[in-house]
Amino acid sequence: MASTRDKGHGRVEARTLATSTWLNEYRADWPGLSQVFRLTRERTARGVTTVEVAYGLTSLARSEATAEDLLDFSRAHWAIESGLHYVRDVTFGEDKCRVRRGQSARVLASLRNAAIHLLRREDDSSLAATTRRLAAFPHQAVAMIATPASISA
Repeated sequence: MASTRDKGHGRVEARTLATSTWLNEYRADWPGLSQVFRLTRERTARGVTTVEVAYGLTSLARSEATAEDLLDFSRAHWAIESGLHYVRDVTFGEDKCRVRRGQSARVLASLRNAAIHLLRREDDSSLAATTRRLAAFPHQAVAMIATPASISA
């Protein structure tokens, strides 16, 4: 069992993850099953406490991923949500996009991802700040696209 407790943004969040191997006898139904887990999230904000329970399964054995590791993995999932999806939704307004025909939405999402990758190479305080700067100075955007990134060995 693993637990974390965080304070921030006006709330307290406690997470507890418990693992088990007792379902491993059902591997015929779930090939590769090594562990199941229960993740309990307790959040208190403005005096109101909510509890959410999520269940999951993994092919990672306990020797490959402890309860602490699985708890870290579940938190890392939200880093992707915050780091990429939030930027796509808020900075690039993806949720407001009305493009729905054929592969257009997928192509636009790929272009947004490429743009985010390029923008993250810049030294501005945020992607939004970089976007505003490049909108004001389009020649810098063209130069950024034309200049290959240095490759670290």
